[in-house]
Amino acid sequence: MQKKDILRKRRHAKIRKKISGTSTRPRLVVVRTLRNVNVQLIDDDAGKTLVSASDIKTVKGTKTERATSVGTEIAKKALEQKIVTCVFDRNGYKYHGRVKAIAEAAREAGLKF
Repeated sequence: MQKKDILRKRRHAKIRKKISGTSTRPRLVVVRTLRNVNVQLIDDDAGKTLVSASDIKTVKGTKTERATSVGTEIAKKALEQKIVTCVFDRNGYKYHGRVKAIAEAAREAGLKF
C-alpha cells in the first residue's frame, strides 16, 4: 500500500508543476480517503482556502452518491462567492469513480473547468 501512495504523490508533484490557482481561477483539489471525500478551492497566490466541502456529516448513500453531493455543494458555494471558473486538481488520483463524480457534479452545477 505504501508504494501506491508514493506513486500517487509523484503523480501529484508532476501535476502541481503545471497548475496553480489564482484568486480569479482557483484550484479545485480533491482529497479522497477510504471513507470520505473533501474538496477545496484554493488560491495558491495568497495561500488561502476560499471554499471547502466535505461528506463527513453525510451518512446516507454510497460513496459515489456522497461524492456527487459534495460536487454540487462546492459548486453552489463557489457561485455564491462569484467564482465561475477553476482548475481541477485530482491530486494524483485516477479520474474515475468518486473523483469523476465530483467533477461531473460540479460541472453540472455551473462550475467551469
